[in-house]
Amino acid sequence: MISRLRGTLLSREEGRVEVATAGGVVYEVEIPLSVVPRLPETGDAVELRTLQVVREDAVALYGFMEVGERLLFQRLLGASGVGTKLALAMLSTFSPARLVRALTDREVAVLVQVPGVGKKTAERLALELSDRVRDLALHDPSDPIPAEGGAQAAVRALTALGMGMADAERAVRAALDDGAPDDEPDELIRRALRRP
Repeated sequence: MISRLRGTLLSREEGRVEVATAGGVVYEVEIPLSVVPRLPETGDAVELRTLQVVREDAVALYGFMEVGERLLFQRLLGASGVGTKLALAMLSTFSPARLVRALTDREVAVLVQVPGVGKKTAERLALELSDRVRDLALHDPSDPIPAEGGAQAAVRALTALGMGMADAERAVRAALDDGAPDDEPDELIRRALRRP
């Protein structure tokens, strides 16, 4: 099994990178979108924690920046009905820490933000995975937005406008830090949209 890949980053596309090893082998690695901003520039050295998934029709390599992300991906794959595509979508929609919190706290309203996840699927995932991921205390530099109140309404509005969930939560958190009142979603949305 390939558990770590170190080499030169040859290309980076949405959800996929190519890494050339010192021995001249080039690996194509699928990654969640949350990994992309943390990648080095093309041509620089990179190291990914990887998981090799072997199926009847394909062999694929999935890459992560941290061991905890890879472990969370493995736990997601252990749930019934969760394949690599859905697990990648979950890790692309949320930071690992936010996803763990949404699962352990059974935040169905948050989990339905993942493309392809409806209310029933979100309820099943939360029920099945809440205890399995509880020990993964992944570090997140900011606390998640509370599930109720104006801040969450602002996050929902920003995602409806096309902003990713992680970006929307970050923008609303920054607006709250700037002193916007939590009980006024319109003001939070205005301030969040003004941020670079």
